[in-house]
Amino acid sequence: MLLNVSYNNPDVRKKIDEAVGRPFTLMERIKMGGIGSPKLFINTCSVEINNLLILDNNLNICNIEMRPLGIIVGFRSLLESYALIIPYYKLSLYKGKADEYSIYRDKYYFKIRARKQDMAAHGFFKKVLEHKADAISPGPGGM
Repeated sequence: MLLNVSYNNPDVRKKIDEAVGRPFTLMERIKMGGIGSPKLFINTCSVEINNLLILDNNLNICNIEMRPLGIIVGFRSLLESYALIIPYYKLSLYKGKADEYSIYRDKYYFKIRARKQDMAAHGFFKKVLEHKADAISPGPGGM
């Protein structure tokens, strides 16, 4: 779901927490080596997101925050902050071209530029995939 998160709205925060879980605690963040991505440049995106991004002349950048049950892709347009909430069961993450990652959730998508020199971005996407596998896999005795 695509939400405007510019203002402190309890209803929006509740929707986010229900979809991807509450934020990690400080100790969990330290153990994981951080939960946020570096600044990521957007190559292309879905029509709904592109319609928001073309309203201003700034660089199209985003960042990603990991949560226990999913990720939040955040970006800004015209002094407003927006977030695409993606639970792990709806997340599709592809590495198509050598320098591009694709993030999909239903009809929404981002294609993110990650050049060879951006080792932090490559490492972050690897961490997201590992956490997704741990979060969705059944525990002992499951299935």
